[in-house]
Amino acid sequence: MLKGKTRMLIAVAMLSSISFVLMLLAFPLPVLPAYLKVDFSDIPALIAAITMGPVAGILVAFLKNVLDWLFAGSPTGVPVGHMANFVTSILFITPVYLIYRKVTSSKGIMAGLGAGTVSMAIGMSVLNYYVFLPMYAYFLNFPMETGTALFNTIIFGILPFNLIKGILVTIVMIVLFKRMKPLLDKVTSSYMKPNTN
Repeated sequence: MLKGKTRMLIAVAMLSSISFVLMLLAFPLPVLPAYLKVDFSDIPALIAAITMGPVAGILVAFLKNVLDWLFAGSPTGVPVGHMANFVTSILFITPVYLIYRKVTSSKGIMAGLGAGTVSMAIGMSVLNYYVFLPMYAYFLNFPMETGTALFNTIIFGILPFNLIKGILVTIVMIVLFKRMKPLLDKVTSSYMKPNTN
């Protein structure tokens, strides 16, 4: 049992490192605000979640943000962006794990990724409106958008960004999944009991 936990910790550390490197390769989308950047750092977290369980996936998402914060810092002094990224990862990873555990096939992963994209897009729209954008305004000490301006930022910025990000991550994840399915199944069987429901 101890050996299994050690192997899991090593795997989480490795996936966190890969996730951190992928986070550094973030890029903006031409039609959206430049501060919104797409990266593929959730893919290692997704792999951790579907092979070792949700806690492993969340740990990868957490550690990549800690590493990025230590490496790049935060303009506010408080890691608001990293907190938002961490929550984004949880909103994306959780539906994928829950659905894939019930249907461990290409259809299952596709359904999970679709649900994760919707969860992330809607969840982050709400959380940015009520939590993260107000936090940015407070810590950066600038007037916060209100009313129609804030609503437009969410509807025409945050929401489409997360939908596009989810679609891009989904495409890459599906390509990797089809190539790595036998390996993923082997790793899963060594870490988790099969679902008998």
